[in-house]
Amino acid sequence: MSSVPISAKIDTPRPTLSVFDAVMIVTGIVIGSGIFAFPQLVANITGSVEWMFAAWIIGAVLCLIGALCYGELAATFPNAGGDYHFLTLAYGRDVSFYFAWARVMVITTGPIALGGFVLGDYLSSAFFSFGPHSSAIYAAIVITALTAVNVAGLRDSARTQNLTTSLLVLGMLAVGMASIMAPAPAQPPAVSGFVSGVPSSLGTALLFVLFTYGGWNEAAYISAEVKGGKNAIIRPLVLSLALITVVYLAFIAALVHGLGFEGLKASKVPGAEVMNAAFGPIGEKFIGAVASLAALTTINATMLVGARSNYALGRDWPIVAFMSSWNGGRDAPVKAFLVQGGISLVLVAIAAFEKSGVSTMVDFTAPVFWFFILLTGIAVFVLRFRFPHVTRPFSVPLYPISPIIFCGTCAYLFYRSVTFAQSQNAV
Repeated sequence: MSSVPISAKIDTPRPTLSVFDAVMIVTGIVIGSGIFAFPQLVANITGSVEWMFAAWIIGAVLCLIGALCYGELAATFPNAGGDYHFLTLAYGRDVSFYFAWARVMVITTGPIALGGFVLGDYLSSAFFSFGPHSSAIYAAIVITALTAVNVAGLRDSARTQNLTTSLLVLGMLAVGMASIMAPAPAQPPAVSGFVSGVPSSLGTALLFVLFTYGGWNEAAYISAEVKGGKNAIIRPLVLSLALITVVYLAFIAALVHGLGFEGLKASKVPGAEVMNAAFGPIGEKFIGAVASLAALTTINATMLVGARSNYALGRDWPIVAFMSSWNGGRDAPVKAFLVQGGISLVLVAIAAFEKSGVSTMVDFTAPVFWFFILLTGIAVFVLRFRFPHVTRPFSVPLYPISPIIFCGTCAYLFYRSVTFAQSQNAV
């Protein structure tokens, strides 16, 4: 009687996602609250229409360079562990463990909890309030519901993501169309051009721009589940960044057209002001609904990729081995999803009584996040040296210049996040 190896009976991730699915996941992670909160800030920092748009375009180019670096790693070493897997190969298990543990405890669960509060704040004010802890109650309901969707299987979570992200993109483009209907601003846009040279504060503006573009790197966690072979993840990375850049630039152009540059600089909620000018209070509620949809898509997409790093951690460390089970019928790490949902709910409970607690926790993990992303960028060099004979279905263009630019960007963001955390601690 022939025997079947035990390892052959263990379910593992398999290619089930289409390119469209992957694009919607990445786009849903990236388009969050930042695009509604930071355009006016970037406008004030840069000081001119031209340099404002330049900052957003430069940010997109830097992200594309980073995406190509990740593309080489993900195509060469596709794995549900994403960054965790790359860090393990490059530096060993101890380094990657700290990164994965930070993701489990707050890097992914913190934004999930905060996204739940953003959604809860809007639902409480626009529809029905449960009382003083209404936002926390809504956050708990949303997190529980989306955890259930993801536990049900990849097909259900991908369909949910496709629907919500498509609606989000359409909603943001609708703001652009609404700006055409809005009355002309009392003050025309300022025209200063590039004659004064590069603004000294451009680096500061890029901090907020890159934060708003943040999340594209999470595509690495689904690299083993995209149909089309090892280099299939490249297309979703490039296409999603192209889509996001177009949507962002169109949205910001709509704000400038509807408010004027000086009006954008002075506005606290520019999207709401443009929609209010075009359609009155109904338009203002519409932009609130779009912002809420952004929170919803980000929560679901973050859950989808976050649980996969939990799963990868469970495979390597016996102390959390219970997270390593993969349900082949559902194409999902069910127990990893439950752990992630549980920790997110704990953070919601903490924030219900001390809302700044989770926000502060996330702020202070930013240096940790950028430090490990920097290590991932350096891993492009390390893994080329350690595994020179491994076939690379995709190689980052303009090597080594591209990875050097990406590592320099990450080093700068690491430095600025450290100084920000220190300033927060001094307050």
